[in-house]
Amino acid sequence: MKVIKRILIIILLIIIFIVAGFVYKGHELYKQALEKISISDKVAEIKSDENYTKLEDMSEFYKDAVIAVEDRRFYEHGAIDPIALARAIYSNIKAKELREGGSTITEQLSKNMYFTQEKDLKRKVAEVFVTLDLEKNYTKNEILELYLNTSYFGNGYYTVSEASKGYFNKDAKDMTDSEATLLAGIPNAPSVYNPKENLKLAKERQKQVLDKMVQYKKITKEKEDEILSKE
Repeated sequence: MKVIKRILIIILLIIIFIVAGFVYKGHELYKQALEKISISDKVAEIKSDENYTKLEDMSEFYKDAVIAVEDRRFYEHGAIDPIALARAIYSNIKAKELREGGSTITEQLSKNMYFTQEKDLKRKVAEVFVTLDLEKNYTKNEILELYLNTSYFGNGYYTVSEASKGYFNKDAKDMTDSEATLLAGIPNAPSVYNPKENLKLAKERQKQVLDKMVQYKKITKEKEDEILSKE
């Protein structure tokens, strides 16, 4: 029994040592990123883009669609969503591969602002530190607005305004419900869901967005059917 306890303690110490190492490296990466440009300066840089779109210039339906498919508890949780994270860990263990990240919209904004899309644990830790800063210094609406102006929508479009004008030839606030849900699904995999390149896949993703909106009671099933029937 004593031998087993010692082995377990050793294993626990090894795990703690490994985790501490990743946290240290992640924090160093975080500090390096902010040394190049502070969060406030980075935010100012993003807002200076001529295509920057204010939240009030986007349709409510579009915003509801984004939150439903990307982070349904966005306005309820802090920097990290423990429920989504636990669900992602369970799914990854079950699938025996990294399929889900459990990232919040704020975490995705952190990645868009400073880091690459590469799946790396050190980068993920650095991303969490930026996320904590963002949640501390900006409101949820400011974070959502920034996220929607730093997401890639495929075809060279990096803001809602660019994507709406590029795909539909109209301002973001004038998108139909069908167009809004199509656009909401693109950032998950822009090269896959770009409607100019893969309209069939883009519409399959749109159906996923609408299903989420029904699931989280943002729209009724009848509304979903109505939107899909108009295509």
